[in-house]
Amino acid sequence: MTTTTAPAKQEAAAPGRRRFSLNLRSSGIYIAFALIVLLFSVLTDGALLQPQNISNIIVQNSYVLILAIGMILIIIAGHIDLSVGSVVAVTGALAAVLMVNMGLAWPLALGITLVAGGLIGAWQGFWVAYFGIPAFIVTLAGMLLFRALTMTVLGNQGIGPFPDEVRTLANGFTDGYLGNIGLGPLGGADLFSLIVGLLAIAGMAASQWKARKGRLGYGQAVEPIALFTGKLVVGAVLILFLVVQLARFKNLPWVLVLLAALVLGYSVLAGRTVFGRRIYAIGGNMQAAVLSGVKVKSVVFWLFVNMGVLSAIAGIIFAGRLNQAGPTAGNSFELDAIAAAFIGGAAVQGGVGKVVGAITGGLIMAVINNGMSLIGSPSERVMLVKGAVLLAAVAFDVWTKRRSGAGR
Repeated sequence: MTTTTAPAKQEAAAPGRRRFSLNLRSSGIYIAFALIVLLFSVLTDGALLQPQNISNIIVQNSYVLILAIGMILIIIAGHIDLSVGSVVAVTGALAAVLMVNMGLAWPLALGITLVAGGLIGAWQGFWVAYFGIPAFIVTLAGMLLFRALTMTVLGNQGIGPFPDEVRTLANGFTDGYLGNIGLGPLGGADLFSLIVGLLAIAGMAASQWKARKGRLGYGQAVEPIALFTGKLVVGAVLILFLVVQLARFKNLPWVLVLLAALVLGYSVLAGRTVFGRRIYAIGGNMQAAVLSGVKVKSVVFWLFVNMGVLSAIAGIIFAGRLNQAGPTAGNSFELDAIAAAFIGGAAVQGGVGKVVGAITGGLIMAVINNGMSLIGSPSERVMLVKGAVLLAAVAFDVWTKRRSGAGR
């Protein structure tokens, strides 16, 4: 009896010794983001964090962030989608034809556009999930097909302008519903925006606390309460800073409200639902997922349907921001979305990644673009830095994976 109990106590104590260690793989992306923001804040003499510039970063990169949400789920499942840029173009073109040329009411036109995006995703998902063609090939073909369809629909010319409601969704801001309040040296801020920020902080804290309690309930190692509280405080300060800066300019962009809703919804989907667990199971070990009863084909099919719908949303936002649909819309968007997912912590082999990580990866690319533009760097230098960051992120993922394997 004594000889069997002692090793068990030693094993139980082992996780406790690791509680104070920092998980580089999960936390490294946020540390890197903070350092990049700090670097460009210094290089631009604070211009990066000015209210108008922060608003521009969000509005100008919103469609890539929307695409990154769908892309991270597909990459977690072990696939890829190279067609999203072309789907953005063709759905934006469809929305323009429906609203501008045919005069349909904008709610009906947007609904038809979203359905069309879903059908495009279903088309590609069928070939990947049920016919067995690799997603790389299917979506590469889709990239060419839908780009050609865009040019055919538009006749190689732009169509616009869009209705005011669509332009407001892409470029507009929330009104000062509850009035403006003084914040001393920070200036004034809309009370409604501040309340939204406080609600976001409360939601973040509740979600993190619930996740911590869940891990404790299963006997898993957790970070010490001091570190946990410190991370929550840092997150709350950052959210309030962002909200106050945006409120000082023109309040919250509507596209940020949409993006926040998508991030919240898809974070819950990926982390708290059966469907989300199945996505991770397929990417982690597809054979084991099949043996455990996961309907792999159905999950993969719906992932591509979802990617098509999100691409349609991004297409509407992008066309509304430019106030016209053009044949070159969406060029290289697929590369930006894929880069955001991998920089945000997705594993090349699948099975690893978070929606918030993909958003952080997209923001890193956005800050690099914006910061280097502010300091007058040429476009080739911007591409060089972005390529180096992407390579470093993937190399870091491989290194941490090998390091954790060696530790076992």
